Amino acid sequence: MTQTTAQSDKVRRIAVEVCRVLLALTFVFSGFVKTVDPWGTGIKVGEYLAAFDMDWLYGWRFGIGIWLNGAEMMLGLMVLSKVRLRLTTIFISCAMLFFTVLSLVLAIWNPVDDCGCFGEAIKLTNWETFIKNMVLLPMALFVCWNSRKLPLIPTWRDGAFMLTYACIAFGIGIYSYRHLPIIDFLPYKIGTNLVEAMQDDGRDDVETILIFKNKETGKVREFDIDDPEWTDESRWEYVDTKVLALNNKVHASVRDFAVFDAEHDMTEEILADTNIVYMVFAGELADLRPRCERKLAIAVAQARERGYRVMCITADPVMAHPYVTLQNDHVPCYNMDGTTIKTILRARTGVVVLRGGVILDKVNCRDMLEKGVLPDYRSVTVD
Repeated sequence: MTQTTAQSDKVRRIAVEVCRVLLALTFVFSGFVKTVDPWGTGIKVGEYLAAFDMDWLYGWRFGIGIWLNGAEMMLGLMVLSKVRLRLTTIFISCAMLFFTVLSLVLAIWNPVDDCGCFGEAIKLTNWETFIKNMVLLPMALFVCWNSRKLPLIPTWRDGAFMLTYACIAFGIGIYSYRHLPIIDFLPYKIGTNLVEAMQDDGRDDVETILIFKNKETGKVREFDIDDPEWTDESRWEYVDTKVLALNNKVHASVRDFAVFDAEHDMTEEILADTNIVYMVFAGELADLRPRCERKLAIAVAQARERGYRVMCITADPVMAHPYVTLQNDHVPCYNMDGTTIKTILRARTGVVVLRGGVILDKVNCRDMLEKGVLPDYRSVTVD
């Protein structure tokens, strides 16, 4: 082997290693930031299913999200540790080819504004996502081609690593779905002072998009807030609201925090309340299950004994549901936008605790003790 050939081979090996590590870290990061937020991923999967007329899979959106994100993180870990590199890079190359084509379709027709490829951690436009995929795809093919001489069939040792990585990746997703995200990338994390955050968050660079469904055709359509057509209630049914920055990226903001009763905007009053505000979050009151109702009833009774202000936050119209009944207790209901409810609490039902506009705690109903003692939030301090 000549010196030139040896140097060329060394450069190639270095290039393969650089591409392998960059590819692996991207997959691990991308998979992790979505795996820790399966509710957010489920919402995004639902948008994709609606955009491609696959609503029949809507009930599986959370399972699909956990599986996709867990697999992505698992593949990244396998490439990073060189576990059956040939087999793994074949899967990654096929996945990158598929998602590169998909991102091009999204960039051209824009049926979904944000790809969601990095969850809530980093927002990319569809064209930015396509460019990112165009960088990663050649890297995946390059590593795959240079791994073609490696064994394809996994050994028992490889299987042990694969099982371990699967348990880690899917375990994080399942845990975060059943409880709350282990890392919160949204603007409503515990310790956030909503009053200060609202002052710091300018909204001159955003626009509000309203999403409605045609009652006759079932098709979903987006409207600018100034478009009068969506006000025709006989034709359009409200679905959701989203806020976009001028660069067309979805913008989650604490300024979306708005609480109403049937007649008044209660937001400023609630944020200024120096007492503990114990907020039961139930996006849809029909989702309030008996076991959760029992837990909430005990917690609400203890909260009232300690003098907390107790209320229910729901997207259901308060004109029709002025109270929610927790066993024999009646808790007044207030309205909040459904998207904001899902942004604040990544759970079907749970509790958010405020004091002076500061988020002291967030609890999934699953994690509330059925016969336990409510934490005394009067002594809680947040840095």
